[in-house]
Amino acid sequence: MNFDIITSKENPLFKEIRLLQATGSKGRKARLASGQALLEGIHLVQTWVGDPGLKMLLTSEVGLKNVEISEAVYSHIEICPDTKVFQLDSTLWDLLSDLVNAPHIAGLLDLPKSTLTPPQSIAALDGDVVILDRVQDAGNVGSILRTAAAAGFTKVIALSGCAHLWSTKVLRAGMGAHRLLDLYEGWSNQQVLSAVTAPLMAATADAEQDLFSLKKELLHPVAWVMGSEGQGVSEDLLAQAKGVSIPIDPRVESLNVSTAAAVCLFETLRVRRS
Repeated sequence: MNFDIITSKENPLFKEIRLLQATGSKGRKARLASGQALLEGIHLVQTWVGDPGLKMLLTSEVGLKNVEISEAVYSHIEICPDTKVFQLDSTLWDLLSDLVNAPHIAGLLDLPKSTLTPPQSIAALDGDVVILDRVQDAGNVGSILRTAAAAGFTKVIALSGCAHLWSTKVLRAGMGAHRLLDLYEGWSNQQVLSAVTAPLMAATADAEQDLFSLKKELLHPVAWVMGSEGQGVSEDLLAQAKGVSIPIDPRVESLNVSTAAAVCLFETLRVRRS
């Protein structure tokens, strides 16, 4: 099978892909405007093989010689025959990825409906929710998404000020968890308080309520709020939430937010199973 070939960094599609990789507000704006995100690497592409939202694949002559990459490309084409496949000149991959010896495979994925739905149009969001309050480190955000999926929490809200959930670094850290989640972005504190029906539980170091003393509260839907790395949960949300602390050795000041999320979510899972 012959694929369209891209040999120049001035190619319009290549420029568009580079824009989707941009960090900060520039990349977020480009991804939301196009309604697409870039999946980099074999693991992420494999996660979405067979998903009609994966409408474009990018590889190279070198990539197609890799059995794993070739299998992913042709498996996806078989299931989704309308997929466009572009073969990049191998020298362009050094510009496309900041990973050393990056595998020559990537894909353009349509963003899911939940991500593109304006917050103001959602009157109510029922059930368990994870709320990220200005968590800015992409690695932390991706790790929390992966933990949420593993613990069975399928709804995640990222408030304004969070790292973009569909950025390259968050996707990489999420390790495919995005496909298992309903992701909502750009919400305000007030929109959370209006739409989320489950009681808010805010993880905070100085709360009197001990996580491991919670029993009945965790048997029912709960909205766990994880605050920013430096400032914690905002005062507006904290005022409407039950503050919950994780018992740690007093010689340690605090836990990383992704670690705190893992402890809280899996304690919720443990209580429900027992």
